[in-house]
Amino acid sequence: MAYAVARPLDAALIPVIDIGPLRDGSDPGAVAVALTKASREAGFLYVVNHGVDEALIDAAREEAMAFFRADPAVKAEAAVSAKHRGWLATGGARMADDAAPDLKESFVWGYEDARGQTPDDHPLRGANRWPASHPALRTAAQAWFLEAHGVAEQLMRGFALGLGLDGEAFLESVARPMSRASFVYYPPQPEALGAGRFGVGPHTDFGVLTVLAQDGVGGLQVQDLAGDWVEAPPIPGALVVNVGDLLARWTAGRCRSTPHRVVNASGRERLSLVLAWDPEPQTMIDAAALLGPEGAEAPIACGDYLEARFARAFAYRAKP
Repeated sequence: MAYAVARPLDAALIPVIDIGPLRDGSDPGAVAVALTKASREAGFLYVVNHGVDEALIDAAREEAMAFFRADPAVKAEAAVSAKHRGWLATGGARMADDAAPDLKESFVWGYEDARGQTPDDHPLRGANRWPASHPALRTAAQAWFLEAHGVAEQLMRGFALGLGLDGEAFLESVARPMSRASFVYYPPQPEALGAGRFGVGPHTDFGVLTVLAQDGVGGLQVQDLAGDWVEAPPIPGALVVNVGDLLARWTAGRCRSTPHRVVNASGRERLSLVLAWDPEPQTMIDAAALLGPEGAEAPIACGDYLEARFARAFAYRAKP
């Protein structure tokens, strides 16, 4: 038995982009061109000069690891709700109908307003489930959410500019976004499980845009245009960004949603901090309205699309 393998990082495939000139307005056009090129060719990129403090990331990672290392009975106090908030144990997700369950655990939460209130107007959003045994988790988690969310919105401006659109084209309905964040824990993966088991199996992300902070362990693999798998290891100071299926649909395929997977062959625990950026649930994903009819799929509400995808991927949402 052996692990699924991938070839070493190809810098030509997954570029490192300095987004500082987009953030400070000194040269947004150049960054927009680089973002659009990367999204079209790979759908994956690293970003640096993103503005998220490494100390904030370290604090979130520390609190998340303390939670995942707790007794399962303690974690179960925050077990995932019908609104997709809380802890999902190992085996709670599978990325394809015929795939083995993922080996990962996750803790998921969503947008809160300044008063700590959460919208409850859609099957995929409602009250967050913060574990009483780990009160510091909420503070660290929300700090990551807000900072990563800001990065995502800057990137969405860049993608819009790179497509010849107004910078706010994707941001017209984001006051109460559907965005979700998660801490994702990958236990050491025994080699004996073979090449067909994964921390998270091959998949594309469901939503618009994903922002990811890896730890130093590695294990992320990305599929190139030829169908081969390529390592996307951690780069100090960089965040990983990838296009999701909704952005591919919103841009009529001009941005590419790329398959990826995780193989934790390190013998160590692995943790990722994730932000899945999406606008408000009623937002119409309508490429024709933005870019013209060529290649455009039928318009669909963001919330309707995500609800259908989640129903297939998560065991607790399966109907009898």
